[in-house]
Amino acid sequence: MKLCNIEINCGEKKQVLLPVTDKKSICATLICGKNKGKTLVVTAGVHGCEYIGVEAVRNIAQKLQPNDISGQAIFVPVVNTEGFYTGAKQIVPSDGVNLNRAFPGDENKTDAFQIAQAIERLLYHNADFLIDLHSGDINEMATSFVYFPIAVLPEVMEKAKKGAKAISMPYRVASTAKNGLYSWAAQKGIPSLLLEKGGMGVWSEKEVLEYENNIFELMHYLNMTPYKTMEQKQQKEITQTMYFESEEDGFWYPNIKAGQKVKKGALLGELKDMQYNLLQRYEAPYDSIVLYYTLSLGVKKNDSLIALGRL
Repeated sequence: MKLCNIEINCGEKKQVLLPVTDKKSICATLICGKNKGKTLVVTAGVHGCEYIGVEAVRNIAQKLQPNDISGQAIFVPVVNTEGFYTGAKQIVPSDGVNLNRAFPGDENKTDAFQIAQAIERLLYHNADFLIDLHSGDINEMATSFVYFPIAVLPEVMEKAKKGAKAISMPYRVASTAKNGLYSWAAQKGIPSLLLEKGGMGVWSEKEVLEYENNIFELMHYLNMTPYKTMEQKQQKEITQTMYFESEEDGFWYPNIKAGQKVKKGALLGELKDMQYNLLQRYEAPYDSIVLYYTLSLGVKKNDSLIALGRL
């Protein structure tokens, strides 16, 4: 059979380079189980400094063997290799574009759009399910949660939602996004999820192992492995979110932490200018959970500051 346009036999495992252009490629591991089953695509490193997912996908790709699974698995630990090796915050350094805003891709545009086009061309075709692992970037901190798409066909949403429920995350968050790696896959009819955890450009063995567990949980849900999940805690669904952005360049003083529950009207943070004048005061519009927030003192106009989920 073919995975990513590469020939692979049942019971075989291959480390390959997925071509983006004649000069650029992305490392991947392809595993074709001995028994038939679903094809799962697992990606990480869309943002170069989000390390928890990168290490988890590398570890799983190394550990798993064809005899361990039914179906096929495609592991891509670092989608944005230039961003990863240069430690660039959120962007592909060569063009300054956030890769998760470059879908659908275009081979005639700059690097981020070429990578997005290659991901769609090489990975989407085979996928029965896709999961993309993120964490807060070097300027962010996130609580643990999973996004599932709702601005898609009902059957795609339901499959994705069931997959989210199978994962040990305290919150599953409905998302209407359409232009990211996972959300564009969902637009193309592939049940897809995006996981968030941690941040600040750091990672721990505990966080990596939690993500590895999440991948195995999803594989078990897809009947790809006999892996038995641990008893899961109750997962709360969040159907309404609010995203705050900086209205101008300034100094940002957050008054919250990731995972914190806040009451309606609570102070979330303040934006000030060089002379300490108040530019903007941000308050919670309803009782909420802080999904993630920005820690940077200096922020630009339109930078993300806080994501809230309504409780």
